Amino acid sequence: MTTPAIQLSSLRKDFGHLHAVDGIDLTVRQGEVLALLGPNGAGKSTTIDLTLGLSRPTAGSATLFGADPRAAIVSGRVGAMLQGGALLPETTVSQSIALVAAAHRAPLSVADAMERAGISELAHQRVSKLSGGQLQRARFAVAVVSDPQLLILDEPTAAMDVESRREFWRSMRELTAQGTTVVFATHYLDEADSYADRIVIMNAGRIVADGTPAEVKAVVSGRSLRFAVTGGGADAAAEVIRSLPAVRDLRRLADVFTLVSDDSDSTLRELLRRVPDARDIEITSHSMDDAFLALTSAAPRTAHTITEGV
Repeated sequence: MTTPAIQLSSLRKDFGHLHAVDGIDLTVRQGEVLALLGPNGAGKSTTIDLTLGLSRPTAGSATLFGADPRAAIVSGRVGAMLQGGALLPETTVSQSIALVAAAHRAPLSVADAMERAGISELAHQRVSKLSGGQLQRARFAVAVVSDPQLLILDEPTAAMDVESRREFWRSMRELTAQGTTVVFATHYLDEADSYADRIVIMNAGRIVADGTPAEVKAVVSGRSLRFAVTGGGADAAAEVIRSLPAVRDLRRLADVFTLVSDDSDSTLRELLRRVPDARDIEITSHSMDDAFLALTSAAPRTAHTITEGV
């Protein structure tokens, strides 16, 4: 079998009495695109630091391509874009990338790295003059200049506007199409849902969900029905709507109702029969936001865990 890109085994990191990472096991196969999610303080950044060998674990181990993380990084197989990473402010973008390229045996050319990051026009711009989004793209160019097989990105699209985020993920798709393994931590749940093959959610230092985006969203059962009751009949219909079969949550704003049903088919049939004035009916599955809130609001020792069979 191919050696995993990342193997974390019983990994733990304590800061005094705080268990920042509490005994996690994680295998990331080569070629996977994995999103790491969790609320602030969940342990995502600490896990990334441990994975890259930037912090020593209290217990357990981390390997990259079966080797010590630092050895894998020195070989150029790993690129990283971290929240605390900084570029020399008085250098130009091309000079910053060239400095990092010089530390690797077989790097991309500076021009190729800038092209991958979509910042060729910023080659002669001083780092100190970059906007927040431009700086993120420059840091991405630094991460890919070694032509890595594994990219680890911590909040890569922070400070980017919508168009920059779109261009960033276009670039990422080109890399992953070539087989690059990518692990990215993000607070943008839509990014995880749209771009990841696999999602891992952390809470209080533990993994509470691990699966495909569809599997993670399926943790929250049922569907949402949204509709309006026209003709001034909303008050009269409210009690009827509460008694519809399989309904477990109901919200109302003026004449618009939103309910959650464990059996949307039977609920809809009865709604149309009992409330003929119902209009503009929408039925939607639960979103990644719903699943994220359900999983991270649960106590970490009793939260649902999805296993993908890795």
